Amino acid sequence: MTTESAGHRIDLDNVSQEFHARGTTSGFMTAVDGVSFTLTSEAAQVVSLVGQSGSGKSTIARIILGLQKPSAGEVTYDGKDIYRLSRSGSNDYRRQVQPVFQDPYAIFNPVYRVDRVLWKAAHKFGVANSRAAAEERIEESLTAVRLDPKQVLGRYPHQLSGGQRQRIMLARVHLLRPAFIIADEPVSMLDAQVRKSFLDILLDFGEKYRMTTLFITHDLSTVSYLGGEMMVITNGKVVESGSVHTVMAEPSHPYTRLLLDSVPRPDPDQRWTDRITVDDKGDQILIDQPLID
Repeated sequence: MTTESAGHRIDLDNVSQEFHARGTTSGFMTAVDGVSFTLTSEAAQVVSLVGQSGSGKSTIARIILGLQKPSAGEVTYDGKDIYRLSRSGSNDYRRQVQPVFQDPYAIFNPVYRVDRVLWKAAHKFGVANSRAAAEERIEESLTAVRLDPKQVLGRYPHQLSGGQRQRIMLARVHLLRPAFIIADEPVSMLDAQVRKSFLDILLDFGEKYRMTTLFITHDLSTVSYLGGEMMVITNGKVVESGSVHTVMAEPSHPYTRLLLDSVPRPDPDQRWTDRITVDDKGDQILIDQPLID
């Protein structure tokens, strides 16, 4: 199938982000440190950005979405700085780069029915030329993410499960058919069965509509399921990148090996016996101290 959103690209060029931080020698804390990579929708891809909490993953998501201007470096969309786009260019960027966040409840205003996020998107971005056509598109998008429109439309957020709320955000994505999805830990609050369904929908969007997904997570099992490419980040630096198969089979960086070794094993008799920390360069340090007696 063809898509309205083929042929776009996002480039991060040496992007860094510092925040004021009390108690530090410099007075600043570096959240993102010289990160560069490219996302393209010419050939739909899944790129996973993997690291522990505090590694800079979500800050990168906010920078790409235009919610956090970087301290240094540049983010461009089709060659233009996203923070210097014209009004029409900014509106196009916001349509073509859609977020899916972690908390499937906080993204909804509890005083409004869930329909509102779909109707506002349809109205703002002109996805239909009449109310009847917009209603048809909304129902089509809900069906595409395996929701029954009659079961969810007209309801308030608290009346739906976390999985249903998160799939409504996917329905918003389907409605707009963007070039890029920026998914920041979108399945961490979902149970295993709903998580698989969510991931399958993301993969389906890539195949049908050539949407490229930047999938931000700490969960290597999810990355393995999605496949595609991956980048490993720690202390704000991308320390390894490549295909999921290659990086997981032959990790070259100590931090990547640390992440892989930290995946829980199904055997309850195999327990971790070392406490692991990472220095500011991403090098592995082992401290011979039992975690479990």
